[in-house]
Amino acid sequence: MKIEQIYTGCLAQGAYYIESDGEAAVIDPLREVQPYIEKAERRNAKIKYVFETHFHADFVSGHKDLAAKTGAKIVYGPTPMKMGFEAIIAEDNQEFQIGKAKIKVIHTPGHTMESSCYLLFNEEGKPEAIFTGDTLFIGDVGRPDLAQKVVEDLTQDKLAGHLYESLRNKIMPLPDDLIVYPAHGAGSACGKNMSKETSDTLGNQKKTNYALQEMTKEEFIKEVITGLTPPPAYFPQNVMLNIQGYDSIDEVLERGVKPLSPEEFETVANETGALILDTRAPQVFNKGFIPNSINIGIDGSFAVWVGAMIPDVKQEILVVAEEGREEEVITRLARVGYDYSLGYLNGGFASWKKSGKEIDSITSISAAELAKIQEADPNVPILDVRKNSEFLSEHIKGAENAPLDYINESMLKVDKNKTYYVHCAGGYRSMVFNSILRARGYDNLIDVDGGFKAIKESGKFEVTDYVCPTTLL
Repeated sequence: MKIEQIYTGCLAQGAYYIESDGEAAVIDPLREVQPYIEKAERRNAKIKYVFETHFHADFVSGHKDLAAKTGAKIVYGPTPMKMGFEAIIAEDNQEFQIGKAKIKVIHTPGHTMESSCYLLFNEEGKPEAIFTGDTLFIGDVGRPDLAQKVVEDLTQDKLAGHLYESLRNKIMPLPDDLIVYPAHGAGSACGKNMSKETSDTLGNQKKTNYALQEMTKEEFIKEVITGLTPPPAYFPQNVMLNIQGYDSIDEVLERGVKPLSPEEFETVANETGALILDTRAPQVFNKGFIPNSINIGIDGSFAVWVGAMIPDVKQEILVVAEEGREEEVITRLARVGYDYSLGYLNGGFASWKKSGKEIDSITSISAAELAKIQEADPNVPILDVRKNSEFLSEHIKGAENAPLDYINESMLKVDKNKTYYVHCAGGYRSMVFNSILRARGYDNLIDVDGGFKAIKESGKFEVTDYVCPTTLL
């Protein structure tokens, strides 16, 4: 028997390939399914089932395409939802044979009402692993506030109560030596305290995971919902795509991987109003870009920030990318449901510049240069666009927090007529922030290269942290 975790860092997502005696199953596949198909073909195995732990919110699963291309059956746990494709709606404790191995469905409502875990029995009939989806992470459990955005009459308190019962009655009684394989790790927005580790024994999680410690249901509900931040706007849209179905990834790539000359690119932009997404590195982008384009670098948490910054998955997009990475960009957009790429700038930004068309730029300075500016004017406006929790941990004295996560609220803090110096942790998020505001007419933002890391390492700034007040007035 073979178990392989296929982890995708930019989504902090784990898919799984299981094989026994010439038959295979895939759990929570990514949108691009060809790698799973090729893996099975290399091993002379047939993909028999595609198991889904729940209706994912943070990415579009490849279940529909994988089933269409292999003849595999899609399996969900118990759900009353009507889906836009053929699927097996399993009963609690229903078993599925994969070669000489067996998978049992364990219905574990809480993260969502249809959430299910899959218990794998090896070829000797012994329970060996459990694939927990977003029910149980390493160090955390799934947030219980997502399904309420899609299903009426659900509250996060009700879902958290269901999760408490699922964990205590369905998961914790299982053997300690089971290997826990979750759907996500640190960096995912589906939980709040996930470990960087992507698997563990259930026994160790019983000892170390805060959510599995002895507590009442009321205490659990309070603990799980405390500290949750609003989920990205695209989450409910991804849920509906996973329920209703979507265009084949082949169609998405055919539509999006279309080279456009600078003249064609400009014409399409003007005629459609498509958003121009420049995916080059921040410190390359700032030196020259197409006016009104926004920068979300491909070599970062790309899909997460696309989802946070572009609220409508149906937004038409034109891509500017490093040459040779255009298909990668369009594929990674499709992973989170952004299927309407209209093409890419052939030859990259260099071709635009060579054509003599208008270009824009964003000024970027070093931490040392910022120190000299602050020395001359201690009240110089500095915007820290990191998360509020990062800001509270430590920040430049006098800086104002304007989190990128809440850009529409943060931009209200910015006066178009004043010059601001903007930084994040390392330079990625600040360029996203600066490019979006520049496209909205804010022309006086200056980026700090290297972000807070460079600022702190320079030793030239007074850094402070948050002191919790002892009295609330």
